[in-house]
Amino acid sequence: MKQALVTWGGWDGHEPQQVAELFANVLRNENFNVTISDTLDTYTDEKLMASLDLIVPIWTMSTIKQEQLRPLLDTVHAGCGIAGCHGGMSDSFRNEVEYQYMVGGQWVSHPGGDGVDYRVEMTDAADPLTEGIGDFDVSSEKYYMHVDPAIKIHATTNFDDVKMPVVWTKTWGQGRVYHNTLGHVANIVAIPQVTELMRRGFLWAAR
Repeated sequence: MKQALVTWGGWDGHEPQQVAELFANVLRNENFNVTISDTLDTYTDEKLMASLDLIVPIWTMSTIKQEQLRPLLDTVHAGCGIAGCHGGMSDSFRNEVEYQYMVGGQWVSHPGGDGVDYRVEMTDAADPLTEGIGDFDVSSEKYYMHVDPAIKIHATTNFDDVKMPVVWTKTWGQGRVYHNTLGHVANIVAIPQVTELMRRGFLWAAR
């Protein structure tokens, strides 16, 4: 049975605990053994970290100590997958550039705040991560990202004349990285297309 760690905390406005439970249920349905933690000290547990196939971070803003961050980066680099969404992954630990380097992007703005209507468009209808999902509309925060040019983009949205990545993958050492900028609160994560994107991302990223 594959082992997954879901960590949640940081800004409460993103409903991290509720999102953690949603993601844990998705993972359990895929036969993962799931550990849920609300402390970053979990990353210092060497035995646990060595056992993991997947890490799912749900931790917006806040800060992280080097003794917590280093094991996270090293565990992914050694082959454990990491997959997450929205500010719970791409707006964590704003001062930690190596964390941002691993993620492949960093949130910088969401013009209009919450409740912006926009369309999410798949870049390749035949890609296993997006096949059969199709383009869909959401009303939520629309993330403007600074992104690593090395990412592989699986879904986008339009920002004027810019195709802004919404879903991407990359690698960090031997580890696979999956990110989806959707997921402002739990009811957005629960949208069927978003849940399915995340489910496939978890499975793709897991060791």
